[in-house]
Amino acid sequence: MKIQEFSIRARVRSFRFALEGIAAFFQSEHNAWLHFMATVAVFTLASLVGVTKNELLALVFAIGFVWVAEMFNTCIERVMDFVSDQRHKEIKFIKDLAAGAVLTAALTALAVGAVVFIPKLF
Repeated sequence: MKIQEFSIRARVRSFRFALEGIAAFFQSEHNAWLHFMATVAVFTLASLVGVTKNELLALVFAIGFVWVAEMFNTCIERVMDFVSDQRHKEIKFIKDLAAGAVLTAALTALAVGAVVFIPKLF
């Protein structure tokens, strides 16, 4: 495999493709808007209650974890739908596992949010 020379133009193009992917994610996935609203709510609450830098960092990582999990889940679901439009127990398992990863990420984020916000609210 030939290694390509570094190209600013190619890097800019790859960023454009990534931004197009994020835009398509928002256009096609209702869960993206739910995650967006949750993200706005968390950062709004964080600014109102005055979280520390470390608490903010924990919130950012937890939120990022959920976003990445949801995007990968969407990719996995789309690939599985492309592979077959018929029901297969193996494809169901893969899609359910990917959805379970999103749930795990969301529950982790909820736990982080609880640790950060409960002491500040009560």
